[in-house]
Amino acid sequence: MIRCIRLSTNNQESSVFEEGYLALPGGHEGDAIGQAFAAASVSFRETLPSGTLDWHTAPAHQLVLTLGGTLEFRTRQGETFVIRPGDVLLAEDTTGSGHRWRLIGDEPWRRAYVILPAGMEAGFTPRA
Repeated sequence: MIRCIRLSTNNQESSVFEEGYLALPGGHEGDAIGQAFAAASVSFRETLPSGTLDWHTAPAHQLVLTLGGTLEFRTRQGETFVIRPGDVLLAEDTTGSGHRWRLIGDEPWRRAYVILPAGMEAGFTPRA
C-alpha cells in the first residue's frame, strides 16, 4: 500500500484531511499494481529548504507525489499532518478556506504534480 492523504473541502467550506492509501489490487509475484488512469498533465517542482506557502486552495484536482523533503500541512482548524518522501497527497480542496504548508528539515521539497481529469477517481481508500 502507498500512504495517501486526501485533502478535501467539507460542507462548511473548510479544508479537511483524512489518511489512507492508494488501492493496489492487481499484480503478481510480489508486485502490487494499482489501476492505470489518464492524467491531464504532469510537472515537476523543487522548493528550497525552509520554504513555506501561506493559505491557499489546490489549483486543480491533483496528486502530489513527494520525491524528497518533509512537509507539515495545516488546516485553518489547526489540524496538521506530515508528508514524507514516498507519500502521495490527493489535493481536492479547490474551494473553501484552504491549507498551508512549510518544509521541515534541511532537504528541498521535490515533487511531481499529476493533474487529474475532472471526475477521475485516484483509488484513494480511507484508513479504517
